[in-house]
Amino acid sequence: MKINYGFRQGEVHRVDDDSAPIRVYSAPTREEREELRYALNLDDYDLDAALDPEEIPRLEFGEHGAANIIWKRPKNVSIGAQLRFDVSSMGMFIRPYTVVLVTADSEPDFGERDFRGVHTLNDLLLKLLLHTVHHYLGHLKVIKQINAELGSKISVSMENRYYLQMLALSESLIYYVDGIEANVAVLTKLRASTHRLELNPVQTDALHDIVLDMQQCARQAAIYSSVLSGLMDARGAIINNNVNTLLKNLTLISVIFLPLNLVASIGGMSEFSAWTAGLDWRVSYGLLVIGMTIAGWFGLRLIVRLASGRGLGWHWLRWPRRLRRQR
Repeated sequence: MKINYGFRQGEVHRVDDDSAPIRVYSAPTREEREELRYALNLDDYDLDAALDPEEIPRLEFGEHGAANIIWKRPKNVSIGAQLRFDVSSMGMFIRPYTVVLVTADSEPDFGERDFRGVHTLNDLLLKLLLHTVHHYLGHLKVIKQINAELGSKISVSMENRYYLQMLALSESLIYYVDGIEANVAVLTKLRASTHRLELNPVQTDALHDIVLDMQQCARQAAIYSSVLSGLMDARGAIINNNVNTLLKNLTLISVIFLPLNLVASIGGMSEFSAWTAGLDWRVSYGLLVIGMTIAGWFGLRLIVRLASGRGLGWHWLRWPRRLRRQR
């Protein structure tokens, strides 16, 4: 889909003029690809690079101030079974009096605040680069919040669902670090070639600031990736510990009720009735229930004490303290 944009009062607005200074091709069709080849003298290699999410960002200069930039930008977050933070490629083809953007997904939203104060094509280029930095930073902030939320859920979880979501976040951060660092290389080369794009001093200073912001963004993404990778093993151990605790509790319940089940089975086979033939069944079975309750309570205390490592606590089996001192 092709959309044309123009400048009006320092903002970017959509126009119907095919000769507009800003042209955006989103997922171009075959006819639109032919139009790009004819208008910009592009070949299939350049067009495929702009649409390939695995393409490495780069900057190439041509004749008469022409430049081709392959740029990495974050995609919109897809919410499904797992949160995915992916990156995509965008081609920025700069020609005299024209800038053409080619993307494989959604086009940039020029109505956002980052695109205010745009009067020239160079202003648009710098605002677009800065908008990408802010987009990355916004996603990193969301990733940090999601990581904290998943950490709190994993601390009480006994399934792998949240752990797999955290694994998807870790994988997304790897792609983010790779894309941001590659963009830093493009910006560094662009900063060294400001004369070829005829940037004025104000625009040059703005480009320096963008390079610094992108470098800080790269460091922040690398820190988040390192921290998240380091916590993966620890949080996996937490899930295993939760499962072990559950199995321990189930085993404790089984051990307590095992002898009680034996007594109840004997009582249900008429032996208990034969033993207590001289008593009323209400009295005999009442005493049985009371005895089983007391036995279960003592069994619970015994197993809990053994499980805590404090021993049986039978002090009468030890030597008296006075006699131990004499010995």
